[in-house]
Amino acid sequence: MDFIDYYKVLGIDKSATEKEIKSAYRKLARKHHPDLNPNNTEAEEKFKKINEAHEVLSDPEKRKKYDQYGKDWQHAEEFEKTKSQRQSRPSGGGYNEYTYSSGQDGDFSDFFESMFGGGGRFERQQGRAKFRGQDFNAELRLNLSEVKETHKRTLTVNGKNIRITIPAGIEDGQTIKIKGYGGEGVNGGPHGDLYITFSILNDTSFKREGANLYKTIEIPLTTAVLGGEIVVETLTGKVKLNVKPGTQNGTTVKLKGKGFPVYKKDGFGDLYITYSPKIPTKITEKQKSLFMELEKTDLK
Repeated sequence: MDFIDYYKVLGIDKSATEKEIKSAYRKLARKHHPDLNPNNTEAEEKFKKINEAHEVLSDPEKRKKYDQYGKDWQHAEEFEKTKSQRQSRPSGGGYNEYTYSSGQDGDFSDFFESMFGGGGRFERQQGRAKFRGQDFNAELRLNLSEVKETHKRTLTVNGKNIRITIPAGIEDGQTIKIKGYGGEGVNGGPHGDLYITFSILNDTSFKREGANLYKTIEIPLTTAVLGGEIVVETLTGKVKLNVKPGTQNGTTVKLKGKGFPVYKKDGFGDLYITYSPKIPTKITEKQKSLFMELEKTDLK
């Protein structure tokens, strides 16, 4: 496997912070996303490498292994384990240190040769080692109105079309795992997994907190004072509400079960409506006169 400089792929320095890595990834992922570059194999290949680089460099533990072992970072634990076993043996002489040097001098196979006297010997004694494939990371952007219902979506990841079911109520920033859709294993080892992180854009007039929704609506001043009936929008349609006489600014009412779907469960959250009486900015002479008469009654 050829060495790929993940830092170069994302256009960042080795000293880049997590924030800089994320920013670079998002910028490049948007530019080379297959949906924006249909039938463009070059963009598709770049998108694959961008995701691969982000998957490694965004994880502190994986990044540490990559910085030390380069393209063989996935086999770091096996290396350390075997190295430790050799060190603990009372005899047999020393061993050659394996050091990653920019992917140009030596790789993990060199390590086996130095430890066991040749790759062939290792195969005869223990068989070819199998290693699990690399995990992939991808980001999927959806509108809030799209995740109020369970629906299916086809994604293109690493050149493959994957049909997934997106459960209603999924959260912004939530990650789900698609087993077996990562990189190919080594020597017949199992595939890695695909991790999809959801970025949910709120395209509604509601504020969402978990499965609950919140909304502030204006009501006529007269309705707040005298009471009356109003119509409000919910996520599933319009409903009528009775406003009590003397309703104060900031009064909140709960509409049970009119919120957002609960993720992977039956039922919905609640909708909280906050009233904001509308104070008129322009009034007629007659209305002004009526307010002045009202003021004389010392209404409190």
